[in-house]
Amino acid sequence: MNKPAKKTPNKMTELEEMDYWDSQDDIDIIDWSKAKRAVFPNLKPTTRTISIRLPVSMIDNLKAQANKRDIPYQSLMKVYLHEKILEDYRSRPRDTKNRKA
Repeated sequence: MNKPAKKTPNKMTELEEMDYWDSQDDIDIIDWSKAKRAVFPNLKPTTRTISIRLPVSMIDNLKAQANKRDIPYQSLMKVYLHEKILEDYRSRPRDTKNRKA
């Protein structure tokens, strides 16, 4: 189907671009038949420092588990958080009602 692609705004901040793509259906904008797979092995995710209050016993247990694995406890926290986020994402039903067929 060769319909004209919708124009996308040129100059946006990262936040504006995220909002834009959250509100658009890519089927109207991107010609996926011309898409090519790309690998970006050297990209590092943007990180942000946060502060979180945890019970001392939880931190002690985390440090003990991290020590057994010979890794910093903050790294182990990130692994645990990442695993739980993926688990939650995979178990949640996808919202397909806003997608065009």
